[in-house]
Amino acid sequence: MSIIEIFEPALCCSTGVCGPDVPQELVTFSADVEWLGRQGIQVVRYNLASEPGAFANKPTVLEFLQLSGSGGLPLTLVAGAFAMAGRYPTRDELARW
Repeated sequence: MSIIEIFEPALCCSTGVCGPDVPQELVTFSADVEWLGRQGIQVVRYNLASEPGAFANKPTVLEFLQLSGSGGLPLTLVAGAFAMAGRYPTRDELARW
């Protein structure tokens, strides 16, 4: 089974679902990640603000950041391979992976 890794821009908390003005895409994505967990699929989220080492220690992610900068995040890897960048995957995309 593939591990899905999401490398996110700097967020105020681990999910970005905090504070008075939460973007709907983060609410939806967090619900989709919870749904995948109930299906037995592992999704790991890394926040640039709190886990910069996770970004620096992954060559694919480090190269992406050097080319695109943090403005290109979020970046999605599936089984260590590039799958998507610039937006959060939909539930259908997550389920397909």
